[in-house]
Amino acid sequence: MKESLYGELSVIGMRGCEQFVAQVDNYLRDWRRHGDEGSFIAAAECPRFGTGEAKGLLHDSMRGHDVYIICDPFNYGVTYKMYGQQVPMSPDDHYADLKRIIAAIAGKARRVSVIMPMLYEGRQHKRSSRESLDCALMLQELESMGVMNIITFDAHDPRVQNAVPLCGFDDVRPAYQMIKALVRHEPDISLNKEDTVIIAPDEGAMGRCMYYSSVVGLDIGMFYKRRDYSRVVNGRNPIVAHEYLGSDLTGKDVIIVDDMIASGESLLDVALQLKEKGAKRVFNFATFGLFTEGLAKFDKAYQDGIISRIFTTNFVYRTPELLSKEWYVEVNMCKYVAYIIDTLNHDETISNLLDPVKRIHKLMEKHKKEAGGQIKMEFSQENK
Repeated sequence: MKESLYGELSVIGMRGCEQFVAQVDNYLRDWRRHGDEGSFIAAAECPRFGTGEAKGLLHDSMRGHDVYIICDPFNYGVTYKMYGQQVPMSPDDHYADLKRIIAAIAGKARRVSVIMPMLYEGRQHKRSSRESLDCALMLQELESMGVMNIITFDAHDPRVQNAVPLCGFDDVRPAYQMIKALVRHEPDISLNKEDTVIIAPDEGAMGRCMYYSSVVGLDIGMFYKRRDYSRVVNGRNPIVAHEYLGSDLTGKDVIIVDDMIASGESLLDVALQLKEKGAKRVFNFATFGLFTEGLAKFDKAYQDGIISRIFTTNFVYRTPELLSKEWYVEVNMCKYVAYIIDTLNHDETISNLLDPVKRIHKLMEKHKKEAGGQIKMEFSQENK
């Protein structure tokens, strides 16, 4: 058993992350045999005045501790009272509270690491005109406050880490967990290039799709977004059409891979075109399911047979309504995050956790054996 620790472990969950952090803590206690005692969760809160102003407050000393702060800036399911009104917390509110807790630690901790699965302002990562560079500013601000490591998942553009070249920055992909969830919920999927294709919904998703393609051994198809650059709608240039580039899809299962689902407009348009091109079933892997314009359009697409399943992680807030949907599958990442925290707390490399190729290959071999056994069983029953 590992014994040397970088520092006494403390895990802080920001508002909205309580259930996620509780699961992470359960894994850590189980591995370190703390049983029902000795939680690694450090009590912290950000109480607010009637004006909406707040302060960070710690109930435990962090002196000499190895602190991991887990934050979901996109959890609109938590609120605070301001001038007598209940106000949902915005990403700006969550980020401000994160800074308050770091400030409350006041440099006493031996090391502070921030686990922010979906980067605050991660989509505002590059400048194309007279505009702010919010994500880069956020990273630099955290570094200046003493944060030594920033851990995120499936960053919209991981090159944003260039803003903090001397700060630890790990961009993790949940590929293994996604594939594991797929074969568990769709045991009949073959995952060979004759029957299944990986689809990139736009040029920006090609890197993720190339990773899945190389690891699983599937062909790639891609959609090119034609935009109207003469107009701006909801902060972006509207999409005119999606143009498909790839091989014939007739009778094949397709897996659309992207980092997030926002409104879902692009996803559903791509899925519709895939079905029109003869795709058998359409699955979607999206690390973050935001569903900013509700679920009605997804319900209709499922009823019309356009989509089969949507897989997203539990890194961001999911409404009870979403969790009840037949087409939705939650991919639980708590154990993976607990592994990362446990390994870093022992000051060991997380390279094996960041590169799950061997685990994916082992999972695929097991799946193919089980699928082969099922086919033989069905064949023998048919010939009885």
